[in-house]
Amino acid sequence: MIVGWMSFLLDPELADLRGRVRHFVDERVIPNERAIVEEDRRDESATLDGLRAEARAAGLWTPHLPKDLGGLGLGFFGMAGLFREMGRSPVGATVFNCDAPDQGNMDLLRTTASPEVREKWLLPLCAAEITSAFCMTEPAPGAGADPTNLRTKAVQDGEHWVIDGHKWYSTGAGRASFLIVMARTSDDRRTGCTMFAVDRHAPGVEYVRDIPCMAEPLLAHREAELKFHGVRVGPESILGSVGEGFALAQRRLVPARLTHCMRWLGWASRILEMCRQYLATRESFGKVLARHQMVQLKLAENAKNIHAGNLMTLHCAQMLHQGQDKPARPYSSMCKDHVANTICKVLDDAIQFHGSLGYSHDLPFAEWYRHARAARIADGPDEVHRMVVARDFMLGRLDLIV
Repeated sequence: MIVGWMSFLLDPELADLRGRVRHFVDERVIPNERAIVEEDRRDESATLDGLRAEARAAGLWTPHLPKDLGGLGLGFFGMAGLFREMGRSPVGATVFNCDAPDQGNMDLLRTTASPEVREKWLLPLCAAEITSAFCMTEPAPGAGADPTNLRTKAVQDGEHWVIDGHKWYSTGAGRASFLIVMARTSDDRRTGCTMFAVDRHAPGVEYVRDIPCMAEPLLAHREAELKFHGVRVGPESILGSVGEGFALAQRRLVPARLTHCMRWLGWASRILEMCRQYLATRESFGKVLARHQMVQLKLAENAKNIHAGNLMTLHCAQMLHQGQDKPARPYSSMCKDHVANTICKVLDDAIQFHGSLGYSHDLPFAEWYRHARAARIADGPDEVHRMVVARDFMLGRLDLIV
């Protein structure tokens, strides 16, 4: 069992489970993470598949799912501990079939999908037999930080719907079997959007490219561009009901932001731990780096910010676990903004601590920083989350007395 920041809040069974995930990640995943990445770039997955089989056998598979779908039924609070330990490796969540976007799509489909969609897409997704993507973001002037700019349209034609539009930054869509597509079905700003489950290989779905971006491809984290040319879907493809798209997006995005934070915090903790030995042994200006006050200041700030992020995440996870979805929204924004900036700062300082070594590819920090920088944009940029926090505080929706 791990003794740490969550132990005083977890029951013994959950604390033991958290320790098992930590051990599996440190002993099995981290030593193999480079092999997983290199194989993935050759479109191979032998190492990943083997570790997934081990995770299943160890009873650690898809802990976010209910037991009837093969999970552990832990809920948001239980996930807060486990996802943090999985996040110690950039490939950790994928090993347990808990990475974005599939994890959020599983949770959305299990509560909104028709029996046909559930059978065709949800069950194989939970079993890691297929992958999925979430298609909301569009090139300007379409939907970005402001989803009401949505341009993709779905027009009803008899019992069917016909989708036309242009999406990009649809993570993992190039390899996905199906897509969750946000499309405008009326001009109403609140109820004018609907979500559809769409076969990635349906007639009219054009895969344009994977967008070259700051970070190298990493498993599902390839940002696809897609076009939809008269794509026909049946009524069974609607998630929830017509006009419910914006509400479902909020239902999906609030916990998705939180699961990102959980993973980033585990990653940040590992990075800071990786700095410890170098700072304790590398001498500069007559003493080891760890004795220089400016280094100590950076260490203290990073440790403080990680700990604050831990507590923010746990608090918001508890609210979601108790069904307080709407009151949790500003807290999730606060958490996402804080943790996204924390992981970037921890990595930037890790590079600085190691100097030319940190900037090189002999250590993973430079590569990891390119992935981490997206954290301050994905699922809402910093500025939008800060606007939400300020707005809800002024409206009395944010209670700072816990």
